[in-house]
Amino acid sequence: MRWWPRRRAARWGLASVLSVAGVVLAGLGVLCVTSGCSSIDYLGQSASGHVRLLAAARPVKDAIADPTTPEGLRKRLELTQRMREFAVTELHEPDNGSYRSYADLKRSAAVWNVVAAPELSLRLETWCFPIVGCVGYRGYYDLAGANAAAEPLKAQGLEVDVYEVPAYSTLGWTNWIGGDPLLNTFVQWPEGELARLIFHELAHQVAYAPGDTTFNESFATAVERIGSQRWLEANASAEVREKQALTEAHRHDFHVLVRAWRAKLDAMYRSDLPDAEKRRRKAELYAGMRADYDALKRDKWGGYKGYDRWFASANNAALGAQAAYDDQVGAFERLFVAEGSDFDRFYAEVRRMAALTRPERDAAMAPYRDPEPLPAPVVAPATPASAASISG
Repeated sequence: MRWWPRRRAARWGLASVLSVAGVVLAGLGVLCVTSGCSSIDYLGQSASGHVRLLAAARPVKDAIADPTTPEGLRKRLELTQRMREFAVTELHEPDNGSYRSYADLKRSAAVWNVVAAPELSLRLETWCFPIVGCVGYRGYYDLAGANAAAEPLKAQGLEVDVYEVPAYSTLGWTNWIGGDPLLNTFVQWPEGELARLIFHELAHQVAYAPGDTTFNESFATAVERIGSQRWLEANASAEVREKQALTEAHRHDFHVLVRAWRAKLDAMYRSDLPDAEKRRRKAELYAGMRADYDALKRDKWGGYKGYDRWFASANNAALGAQAAYDDQVGAFERLFVAEGSDFDRFYAEVRRMAALTRPERDAAMAPYRDPEPLPAPVVAPATPASAASISG
């Protein structure tokens, strides 16, 4: 599965929360006044795309009971339901219809995200919508639509990245019609990665700060890291844990490398250098980042090429998008520990912060920040009692 690490580098996240039909319909009149009616076309494809996705779903229990379901898929669906119960009982995530149905979309991604950034900045372009606020991406249900949306952005001189997204959250808005389904785009992922994704997307239903992608995604990523570690300790075989540890090591090295070069680029872009000099330095810095990656593969990874596609196409948009998923993860993990590693207390504090203004929220998070992300989740292992309750 050579495509898989590229997706993981891009992450999944809140790619098309705008597709919630109720949000879309409620916002159409507002958008005609505030953003121009051309936005309705985008929201229309989001609504219809999500409706088609839901229409393809059926209850997991029906898929498991269906004699035509391949045995491999049946076992994976059964695994997802054990993970789903673990999310409720151990991680205190919502107990609702999400990830209790399954849909085969007959394609490789749930949506394709379009992100854009200026030539000499890592600041993502944003689009603003009712309820969800301003976000730094637009999600499309087919690749052709995403590529078409990318062209006018490129014509404006922006750097653009179009990438596959295997899953997204609707923040619980669709629970009344079954919630977010499991999808063929990720259900066959390795066990540790599958657990991370389910726990991540459910975390978006716990707390959401409109317009603050970094806060939202870093929180969900922290929950997925804490939750998947506990899942693996309580349920997975030694072989699965070993494979996941290698994946985590690659991911950590990737984030450390990218974070360092992103900081260098950002400092240079913010400097007083003339634009011509910035362009020259930009080329040098990107070349340096790719050289470091080549050295990492050669000297530490034994030739592992899982992130080749990401580095081959990396630009300001890709770096800007990546920042949203890891910049505050360590801070949230420290907050979790500060709240006694108690999920209910942790979630309550995150929801309190989500309700603040952006400056207030940044100030509240400041005590937990550190210049470097944590190399691994700082959490207590699952107790024998909790392990028995799941394995049984």
